[in-house]
Amino acid sequence: MSMHAEQGREPAIRVQNIEKSYKELRVLQGVDLEVARGSIFALLGSNGAGKTTVVKILSTLLQADAGSASVHGYDVATQAANVRESISLTGQFAAVDEILTGRENLILVARLRHLKNPGKIADDLLARFSLTEAGGRKAATYSGGMRRRLDISMSLIGNPPVIFLDEPTTGLDPQARIEVWEAVKELARGGTTVLLTTQYLDEAEQLADRIAILHEGRIIVNGTLAELKALLPPAKVEYVEKQPSLEDVFFAVIGDNGTAGRTGATTSSPAGTDK
Repeated sequence: MSMHAEQGREPAIRVQNIEKSYKELRVLQGVDLEVARGSIFALLGSNGAGKTTVVKILSTLLQADAGSASVHGYDVATQAANVRESISLTGQFAAVDEILTGRENLILVARLRHLKNPGKIADDLLARFSLTEAGGRKAATYSGGMRRRLDISMSLIGNPPVIFLDEPTTGLDPQARIEVWEAVKELARGGTTVLLTTQYLDEAEQLADRIAILHEGRIIVNGTLAELKALLPPAKVEYVEKQPSLEDVFFAVIGDNGTAGRTGATTSSPAGTDK
């Protein structure tokens, strides 16, 4: 069987019994997970649960003490260079250069990767992430959600099959979070595999095909949202379901229907008329 066909059958990410300690502190105590190609997988857990450590091991920034992991069919320990070519990592802090415009940021990355037609690559990504109008403005003028969308689009240059988003909406306001969620859904629609770490329940609920809960260095549950809800007593499920309603209230009060990418004041028009 060809390498390509073999990769097509394999999960995009496979983690088997990964352990990691820092001196006396056992951060990961035997983590197992698989992420299907083209899916969004959320690693959910509170601060200090070990989410970032998992991402660092998978992106070859950190070596595990025990266990094995592969990304896009490559072993993270023995084929690190292949893994790095197959992935992109977007952290909690945008790697955007504020002095450059959005478009210039994208062109710079495309040139660093020695790609043809950097201008076209930049324009396509600006359009894909609703940044075309903002493309000619300096990134310093961008809102938090726009910067994070630009950051995600920069990490897509070269079409990596797997992208890691480490807490992509930490520190963003509700409007910006929804903009980033739309950008993540757009990634998966394009066939990219997304591993997302988050501490927000509603984020995992909105985005993920599968959710794993990491607690004290172990994955305690792993399944679809429906499977996870079935584990909980009804009162808890009710609480999780009600969480997003605060967002509904927020947008109703500010007079915005939550359309991603909209900036500035919205004008209300009588029902039944076109703006």
